[in-house]
Amino acid sequence: MNRESQVSITVIRRLPNYHRYLGELLQKGINRISSQELSKLTGFTASQIRQDLNNFGGFGQQGYGYSVEELYNELGKILGLDRGYNVVVTGAGNLGHAVANYRGFRDAGFNIIGVFDRNPNNPRFAMRNLEVRHIDGLEDFIRENKVDIGIITTAKEIAQDVTDMYVRNGIKGIWNFATIDLVVPDDVVLENVRLSESLFTLSYFIKDL
Repeated sequence: MNRESQVSITVIRRLPNYHRYLGELLQKGINRISSQELSKLTGFTASQIRQDLNNFGGFGQQGYGYSVEELYNELGKILGLDRGYNVVVTGAGNLGHAVANYRGFRDAGFNIIGVFDRNPNNPRFAMRNLEVRHIDGLEDFIRENKVDIGIITTAKEIAQDVTDMYVRNGIKGIWNFATIDLVVPDDVVLENVRLSESLFTLSYFIKDL
Protein backbone atom coordinates (compact mmCIF):
# COMPACT_ATOMS: atom_id res chain seq x y z
CA MET A 1 0.00 0.00 0.00
CA ASN A 2 1.51 3.35 -0.98
CA ARG A 3 1.67 6.33 1.32
CA GLU A 4 -1.02 8.33 -0.48
CA SER A 5 -3.56 5.50 -0.17
CA GLN A 6 -3.42 5.92 3.62
CA VAL A 7 -4.22 9.65 3.60
CA SER A 8 -7.60 10.50 5.10
CA ILE A 9 -10.37 11.89 2.93
CA THR A 10 -10.46 14.95 5.19
CA VAL A 11 -6.90 15.82 4.21
CA ILE A 12 -7.57 15.15 0.53
CA ARG A 13 -10.56 17.51 0.58
CA ARG A 14 -8.31 20.31 1.85
CA LEU A 15 -5.81 19.95 -1.00
CA PRO A 16 -7.94 21.72 -3.64
CA ASN A 17 -8.17 24.72 -1.30
CA TYR A 18 -4.40 24.91 -1.02
CA HIS A 19 -4.05 24.50 -4.77
CA ARG A 20 -6.53 27.29 -5.48
CA TYR A 21 -4.88 29.78 -3.14
CA LEU A 22 -1.44 28.95 -4.50
CA GLY A 23 -2.71 29.57 -8.02
CA GLU A 24 -3.95 32.98 -6.97
CA LEU A 25 -0.55 33.74 -5.41
CA LEU A 26 1.19 32.78 -8.65
CA GLN A 27 -1.04 35.17 -10.56
CA LYS A 28 0.06 37.93 -8.19
CA GLY A 29 3.73 37.12 -8.78
CA ILE A 30 4.38 35.82 -5.25
CA ASN A 31 7.23 33.29 -5.28
CA ARG A 32 7.31 31.91 -1.77
CA ILE A 33 5.08 31.64 1.26
CA SER A 34 5.34 30.34 4.80
CA SER A 35 2.85 27.98 6.43
CA GLN A 36 1.82 30.89 8.71
CA GLU A 37 1.06 33.10 5.71
CA LEU A 38 -0.80 30.26 3.99
CA SER A 39 -2.73 29.77 7.21
CA LYS A 40 -4.01 33.35 7.09
CA LEU A 41 -5.23 32.82 3.54
CA THR A 42 -6.88 29.43 3.93
CA GLY A 43 -8.19 29.56 7.49
CA PHE A 44 -6.44 26.30 8.40
CA THR A 45 -3.76 26.39 11.09
CA ALA A 46 -0.10 26.45 10.08
CA SER A 47 0.41 23.19 11.96
CA GLN A 48 -2.47 21.56 10.08
CA ILE A 49 -1.08 22.69 6.73
CA ARG A 50 2.35 21.28 7.53
CA GLN A 51 0.82 17.99 8.68
CA ASP A 52 -1.31 17.76 5.55
CA LEU A 53 1.64 18.36 3.23
CA ASN A 54 3.87 15.97 5.17
CA ASN A 55 1.48 13.18 4.20
CA PHE A 56 2.94 13.54 0.72
CA GLY A 57 6.56 14.04 1.69
CA GLY A 58 6.64 17.70 2.66
CA PHE A 59 7.75 20.45 0.31
CA GLY A 60 9.02 23.33 2.42
CA GLN A 61 12.45 24.36 3.64
CA GLN A 62 13.03 25.58 7.18
CA GLY A 63 13.65 29.29 7.16
CA TYR A 64 12.42 29.63 3.57
CA GLY A 65 8.90 28.30 3.54
CA TYR A 66 7.39 26.95 0.35
CA SER A 67 8.10 27.73 -3.25
CA VAL A 68 4.65 28.75 -4.47
CA GLU A 69 5.14 27.44 -7.99
CA GLU A 70 6.70 24.16 -6.89
CA LEU A 71 4.02 23.48 -4.31
CA TYR A 72 1.26 24.44 -6.76
CA ASN A 73 2.64 22.02 -9.35
CA GLU A 74 3.20 19.21 -6.86
CA LEU A 75 -0.32 19.51 -5.48
CA GLY A 76 -1.60 19.49 -9.06
CA LYS A 77 0.17 16.17 -9.60
CA ILE A 78 -1.17 14.75 -6.37
CA LEU A 79 -4.69 15.77 -7.40
CA GLY A 80 -4.16 14.28 -10.86
CA LEU A 81 -4.38 17.64 -12.60
CA ASP A 82 -1.20 17.06 -14.59
CA ARG A 83 -3.12 14.84 -16.98
CA GLY A 84 -6.26 15.39 -19.01
CA TYR A 85 -9.62 13.70 -18.54
CA ASN A 86 -12.31 13.01 -21.09
CA VAL A 87 -15.74 13.64 -19.61
CA VAL A 88 -19.34 13.00 -20.63
CA VAL A 89 -22.41 14.70 -19.15
CA THR A 90 -25.80 13.00 -19.05
CA GLY A 91 -28.67 15.37 -18.50
CA ALA A 92 -28.80 18.55 -20.60
CA GLY A 93 -31.15 20.62 -18.47
CA ASN A 94 -30.16 23.84 -16.74
CA LEU A 95 -27.61 22.19 -14.46
CA GLY A 96 -26.12 20.03 -17.20
CA HIS A 97 -25.91 23.07 -19.43
CA ALA A 98 -24.06 25.04 -16.75
CA VAL A 99 -21.62 22.21 -16.06
CA ALA A 100 -20.89 21.50 -19.71
CA ASN A 101 -20.27 25.15 -20.50
CA TYR A 102 -18.18 26.02 -17.46
CA ARG A 103 -14.81 27.06 -18.83
CA GLY A 104 -12.98 26.40 -15.58
CA PHE A 105 -13.32 22.64 -16.01
CA ARG A 106 -11.75 22.76 -19.46
CA ASP A 107 -8.95 25.01 -18.23
CA ALA A 108 -8.17 22.45 -15.50
CA GLY A 109 -7.94 19.61 -18.02
CA PHE A 110 -11.45 18.17 -17.79
CA ASN A 111 -12.43 17.94 -21.44
CA ILE A 112 -16.18 17.48 -21.91
CA ILE A 113 -16.49 15.53 -25.15
CA GLY A 114 -20.14 14.51 -25.09
CA VAL A 115 -23.52 15.61 -23.69
CA PHE A 116 -26.52 13.27 -23.65
CA ASP A 117 -30.20 13.60 -22.89
CA ARG A 118 -33.48 11.81 -23.50
CA ASN A 119 -34.74 14.89 -25.36
CA PRO A 120 -31.74 16.23 -27.27
CA ASN A 121 -33.82 18.30 -29.69
CA ASN A 122 -35.19 20.58 -26.99
CA PRO A 123 -33.98 24.05 -28.07
CA ARG A 124 -33.37 24.98 -24.42
CA PHE A 125 -30.57 22.39 -24.34
CA ALA A 126 -28.45 23.95 -27.09
CA MET A 127 -24.76 24.06 -26.15
CA ARG A 128 -22.19 26.53 -27.41
CA ASN A 129 -19.69 24.02 -28.75
CA LEU A 130 -21.23 20.61 -28.16
CA GLU A 131 -23.98 18.62 -29.82
CA VAL A 132 -26.56 17.23 -27.40
CA ARG A 133 -26.94 13.56 -28.33
CA HIS A 134 -29.70 11.10 -27.55
CA ILE A 135 -29.06 8.96 -24.51
CA ASP A 136 -29.58 5.84 -26.63
CA GLY A 137 -26.13 6.47 -28.11
CA LEU A 138 -24.37 6.93 -24.76
CA GLU A 139 -22.91 3.46 -24.42
CA ASP A 140 -21.60 3.32 -27.97
CA PHE A 141 -20.02 6.75 -27.50
CA ILE A 142 -18.24 5.67 -24.31
CA ARG A 143 -16.95 2.51 -25.97
CA GLU A 144 -15.68 4.43 -28.99
CA ASN A 145 -14.00 7.18 -26.95
CA LYS A 146 -11.72 6.98 -23.94
CA VAL A 147 -14.00 8.44 -21.28
CA ASP A 148 -12.60 8.82 -17.78
CA ILE A 149 -15.41 10.59 -15.93
CA GLY A 150 -19.18 10.50 -16.23
CA ILE A 151 -21.25 13.37 -14.85
CA ILE A 152 -24.90 12.85 -13.93
CA THR A 153 -27.26 15.84 -13.95
CA THR A 154 -30.44 13.89 -14.69
CA ALA A 155 -33.60 13.40 -12.66
CA LYS A 156 -33.03 10.90 -9.87
CA GLU A 157 -35.43 8.42 -11.48
CA ILE A 158 -32.92 7.55 -14.21
CA ALA A 159 -29.66 8.31 -12.41
CA GLN A 160 -28.98 4.69 -11.45
CA ASP A 161 -29.62 3.53 -15.03
CA VAL A 162 -27.12 6.11 -16.27
CA THR A 163 -24.66 5.00 -13.60
CA ASP A 164 -25.00 1.38 -14.73
CA MET A 165 -24.31 2.42 -18.32
CA TYR A 166 -21.20 4.28 -17.21
CA VAL A 167 -19.94 1.32 -15.18
CA ARG A 168 -20.69 -1.26 -17.87
CA ASN A 169 -18.53 0.64 -20.30
CA GLY A 170 -15.51 1.15 -18.12
CA ILE A 171 -15.93 4.61 -16.60
CA LYS A 172 -14.14 4.69 -13.25
CA GLY A 173 -15.13 8.13 -11.94
CA ILE A 174 -18.70 9.41 -11.53
CA TRP A 175 -19.68 12.92 -10.43
CA ASN A 176 -23.31 12.76 -9.35
CA PHE A 177 -25.64 15.74 -8.96
CA ALA A 178 -28.83 13.66 -8.78
CA THR A 179 -30.48 13.49 -5.36
CA ILE A 180 -30.18 9.74 -4.97
CA ASP A 181 -27.73 7.37 -3.36
CA LEU A 182 -26.21 5.47 -6.26
CA VAL A 183 -24.79 1.96 -6.16
CA VAL A 184 -21.40 1.40 -7.78
CA PRO A 185 -18.77 -1.35 -7.63
CA ASP A 186 -15.79 -0.98 -5.31
CA ASP A 187 -13.46 -0.12 -8.19
CA VAL A 188 -15.56 2.91 -9.26
CA VAL A 189 -15.14 6.25 -7.48
CA LEU A 190 -18.39 8.10 -6.83
CA GLU A 191 -18.45 11.74 -5.74
CA ASN A 192 -21.85 13.15 -4.81
CA VAL A 193 -22.68 16.85 -5.05
CA ARG A 194 -25.65 17.69 -2.85
CA LEU A 195 -26.61 21.29 -3.63
CA SER A 196 -29.72 21.25 -1.46
CA GLU A 197 -27.90 19.74 1.52
CA SER A 198 -25.28 22.47 1.34
CA LEU A 199 -28.01 25.11 1.22
CA PHE A 200 -29.86 23.49 4.13
CA THR A 201 -26.65 23.53 6.17
CA LEU A 202 -26.34 27.24 5.48
CA SER A 203 -29.94 27.66 6.59
CA TYR A 204 -29.18 25.93 9.88
CA PHE A 205 -26.38 28.35 10.70
CA ILE A 206 -28.27 31.54 9.82
CA LYS A 207 -31.73 30.63 11.12
CA ASP A 208 -31.23 32.35 14.49
CA LEU A 209 -29.10 35.29 13.37
